[in-house]
Amino acid sequence: MKFYTTGLTFLAAACLFTAAYANDGGKKPKTALKRQDPPTKFIDKANMNLAVKPGDNFFEYANGGWLKNNVIPAKETRWGSFNMLRQENADRLVLILEEVSKNANNPKGSVKQRAGDLYASGMDSLAIEKRGYDPIKADLQRVDKISSIKDVIDELVYQRVNGIASPLFSFGVGQDSKNVSKYIVSLGQGGTSLPDRDNYLKSDARTKKIQDAYKTYIVTLFTLTGSPADAAEKNAATIWNIEKALATAQMTRVAMRDPNLTYNKFTVAAFSKNTPHLNWTELLPKLKTPGQDSLLVSSPAFLKSADSLLAATPVADLKTYLKWNILKNEAGALSSPFVKASFAFSSAISGQKVQAPRTERMSAMVDGSLGELLGQLYVEKYFPPAAKEYMLKLVNNLKATYAERIQKVDWMSDATKARALKKLNAFTVKIGYPDKWQTYDGLVINRNDYFGNQRRISAWRYNYNVTRLGKPVDKTRWGMTPPTVNAYYNSVNNEIVFPAGILRFPFFDYQADDAINYGGIGAVIGHEITHGFDDKGRLYDADGTLRNWWTDEDNTKFTQRADKVIEQYNALTVLDTIHVNGKLTLGENLADLGGLSMAYDAWKKTKQGQSGNNIDGFTPDQRFFLSWAQVWRSKQLPETAAQRILTDPHSPEEHRANAPLTNIDAWYKAFNIQPGEKLYKAPEERIKVW
Repeated sequence: MKFYTTGLTFLAAACLFTAAYANDGGKKPKTALKRQDPPTKFIDKANMNLAVKPGDNFFEYANGGWLKNNVIPAKETRWGSFNMLRQENADRLVLILEEVSKNANNPKGSVKQRAGDLYASGMDSLAIEKRGYDPIKADLQRVDKISSIKDVIDELVYQRVNGIASPLFSFGVGQDSKNVSKYIVSLGQGGTSLPDRDNYLKSDARTKKIQDAYKTYIVTLFTLTGSPADAAEKNAATIWNIEKALATAQMTRVAMRDPNLTYNKFTVAAFSKNTPHLNWTELLPKLKTPGQDSLLVSSPAFLKSADSLLAATPVADLKTYLKWNILKNEAGALSSPFVKASFAFSSAISGQKVQAPRTERMSAMVDGSLGELLGQLYVEKYFPPAAKEYMLKLVNNLKATYAERIQKVDWMSDATKARALKKLNAFTVKIGYPDKWQTYDGLVINRNDYFGNQRRISAWRYNYNVTRLGKPVDKTRWGMTPPTVNAYYNSVNNEIVFPAGILRFPFFDYQADDAINYGGIGAVIGHEITHGFDDKGRLYDADGTLRNWWTDEDNTKFTQRADKVIEQYNALTVLDTIHVNGKLTLGENLADLGGLSMAYDAWKKTKQGQSGNNIDGFTPDQRFFLSWAQVWRSKQLPETAAQRILTDPHSPEEHRANAPLTNIDAWYKAFNIQPGEKLYKAPEERIKVW
């Protein structure tokens, strides 16, 4: 899953959970959401539906009472365990920022000054309203002066370097996955605004609604900047045609999951011949990356198409496209008409009813912008050192258990097992927060300039990214902020990372029995470890290099098992008729199955795992599997459910709870699952991978 993943650009990273959509704009609801109370029971029958057989729908059995008694808050697109923790963290961050922002005289450049003043600038709605769209007038006027293709390309560079965004294609610096000690320039597909290429290419009613909302959004923003209605309509048609052409040229999300397919290294001179209008020998110095002899291109065919589109499109239309890139990327930092228009568009995709309170939006903005400044304040107040120590013990137990499982795998040769164990032993583990905090050197935050802060932050990020060229790879960096309720595996660093934000109930609690913690955070740890050996992660070796370490026979055997997982999930649906994409979700599905299996074995080594003592009417094994299921407790809006099938590499929560269990023998025994029940699979049909 991915959440505010700052710093993972061009890295192969797999996360536990993906946020649906960021909230953008709005007033505070009349009734604030309550914080999640500490549980009186870690498995509470009031949250269950005991009328449902565990073997028919374990998700409903474990969570039915909660699902019945909870509604999705109007400011959310889904609601469940992750969201409740995120709400708690949002409340915590607001409290921290409200406190530090009160002092307008914090020492200049200090953690409190920059975090507090950034928040204060975003909360100064009167100043933001007064400025209207003045902050981008100079940008729009600059585009008006364009008269040639050369001018268009210069503007593409200007927008990327100066913190606006990257129109037409993606660009940045990341680790070379076949030479992981080096940074390299990377190019990729981009240039579109809707979440997925299928949002442009499909024509069903749901997609048509999104397309219409997008065109309305374009018209609205151009109208707000003074364009006559007919000109704004014409602009919308122009932008739609350009972006649809780019979407047509893009690779699918499934194809983009293949790291070998997306690893295409060229000399700068050679690739420039493939894109005659985008001369990279000339462009790279302008993009602040001079002196490069080679670059990586994830989708060469897309870049060729984008280059051809540049040549074939009238300059006037390209100017409209460039103006739109400014408008859509800066709307959230402008006055309320722009923010409301942005929310109206995003709500058409997600179904979200109202915007989040401004306090929450601004705290999330600070977390996403200065996460390792705000993170210092967060962990000082909310993350005790003992939690980190406990997590290290859990991780070590899970790693040892996974090593045992690798040695017992019956389909893998000894040679490949030895390489797998070498990779496992080389894992780097990061827990809670960075050992070395990002200092954001040179970044100036002005308490009275919200828009300027946003632009400077974006420009700082770009400069920080490109100035890594020629420097040693910094493996201490994190891709998530400490308050994030998430976790991830990073292939090129061969590391697993667990931010402080996720280390709370229902994942983890000091007072809970081991079944709860192993069914929760234990399975999360196992999930991230398994990502190192899923269909994508297994292609990287112990030092993170994209290099084949499998025998041909073992590779075939793995693929045969993975294909069975694809088949299982392809048969699952949301909204009755929309099928899960088993290929898109394969990595996460393998991680869920491997992580839960590993966590169970690790838990069986504990005193409780070897006992038969019931708690609150449930056996130890039952508590373990119930803990797993309540982690995935969630409801989502229909619009969000439909869109996530296109874009989210994770399966819907109900299927994440149920599907892995059907392949685990211990679950059948714990709940006496019998033939004829809906989730039952015969022993010979149960999928075993890791």
